[in-house]
Amino acid sequence: MDLMHHSSTFLLPTIPLHHRPSLTYALVVLNQTLPRFAPLLWKHAQLRLCADGGANRVFDEMPLLFPEEDASDVRLRYKPDVINGDMDSIRKEVLDFYRSLGTKIIDKSHDQDTTDLHKCITYIWDFAPDANKSSLCILVAGALGGRYDHEMGNLNVLYCFSSLRIVLLSDDSLIYLLPRTHHHEIHIQTSVEGPHCGLIPIGAPSRSSTTTGLRWNLNNTEMRFGGLISSSNIVVGEKVTVQSDTDLLWTISIKKL
Repeated sequence: MDLMHHSSTFLLPTIPLHHRPSLTYALVVLNQTLPRFAPLLWKHAQLRLCADGGANRVFDEMPLLFPEEDASDVRLRYKPDVINGDMDSIRKEVLDFYRSLGTKIIDKSHDQDTTDLHKCITYIWDFAPDANKSSLCILVAGALGGRYDHEMGNLNVLYCFSSLRIVLLSDDSLIYLLPRTHHHEIHIQTSVEGPHCGLIPIGAPSRSSTTTGLRWNLNNTEMRFGGLISSSNIVVGEKVTVQSDTDLLWTISIKKL
């Protein structure tokens, strides 16, 4: 089985030149409070999308992260490439402002069967050249917290696009899917994340999961809701390995620096 490498180097001010894996980043901003490191994610991304009301968050909250600068200058600097969604949350003045700056507006109000995040992921997948799809990683800001049904919808997107690297982020934690089709090696960026972590079998029970690098490792362990899940675990080094017979969610805390 192939080995899949993971690393949260997108939380670092500068991504090391020879880190593994070498990825191309896209950013989706949802309609939740921007994480304090949103400008860092923006800098690393080559494509930036707002999912409907996420544009309100960029317009209102990005200037608050730069209190010494003029808000108008900040808004001009942080212009999304695309606003995509059913357009039921974005304010008219925000929509008009970004449209005047040349942001691409995609009105998907006819589609009420998928979430705005799902719409954005589909757009990114279609936009990315085939040669770059294997190295694509989508960072989703504001994906955790707020309404629980929204949060579960965001988790569902991970399973809808299980072959894609998608990272859900809030101000204090991140989540991504570890597909059962691979063994996984997670390189911990100890300066910005950890030590609290978890492995959660949301999609289906796991009959056998094995880890290294955790305080309470799994050893061919069964995990399921109504039984054992690996919550409130601790990373003890700079590398965690995971093997499982089912897809697992990996989550780790983000440090407040």
